[in-house]
Amino acid sequence: MSIALVSTATSTAAPAKPLTADGVSAAAVDLTDAAKKEIAMKLVSSAENSSLDWKAQYSYIEDIDDGRGYTAGIIGFCSGTHDMLELVTEYTKRSPNNVLKKYLPALRNVDGSDSHAGLDPNYTKDWKTAAKDQVFKDSQNYERDRVYFNPAVNQGKSDGVRTLGQFIYYDAIVMHGDGDDSTSFRNIRKRALSKAKPPAQGGNETTWLHAFLDARVWAMKQEEAHSDTSRVDTAQRVFLKAGNLDLTTPLKWKVYGESFSINS
Repeated sequence: MSIALVSTATSTAAPAKPLTADGVSAAAVDLTDAAKKEIAMKLVSSAENSSLDWKAQYSYIEDIDDGRGYTAGIIGFCSGTHDMLELVTEYTKRSPNNVLKKYLPALRNVDGSDSHAGLDPNYTKDWKTAAKDQVFKDSQNYERDRVYFNPAVNQGKSDGVRTLGQFIYYDAIVMHGDGDDSTSFRNIRKRALSKAKPPAQGGNETTWLHAFLDARVWAMKQEEAHSDTSRVDTAQRVFLKAGNLDLTTPLKWKVYGESFSINS
């Protein structure tokens, strides 16, 4: 459920190995590990969809009245923030005669707004139809990784943070995007840098992540739609305070007052 994005496809600088606060190389397992990535998807789904069943969200679509038009899919692609347009474009490259192709002109026109012009009345129905197609699911996975997951993990590795830190970055990019506005991921990180240093720059990992989360909370409070900061306060901050920097199960957290757990 991001705000306006810029392309992150070129952000591929070779990342440094994660370091502990003492400058020692951390464990090789990071958020790209299949089990850790599954945890990350469940954590995001708990906040975005009030469910751990993230694979059930390929067909999800609604307007949640946050000024971003339709929000849909496993990561909250939005018709008003360019990423839904990029997703349907990718899907059409892979499946040229898909049911959503006819909406590409409308998606270009509503990009940057909350308008449904050219999408109603059948877009939501057609989205759900497309979600039965494995090619569409694969397209969602691809765009999730290209725009959100991979940039978050790469920046996390460059900053020397472990699995929890990489997830904290990922969740921030999912919500805020990585554009040029003051509440984007890059500017949340910039705000945190004024208070602390990441491990790769000689800082303490826990101190750095608390600074990042402080900056994230500030960004969330700038917009009414994101002003409930429980996905930080009663989830990510809980793991951080427990010293669970490798995001090791079992995990227990709350989002918007609802309790969740992952046992293994």
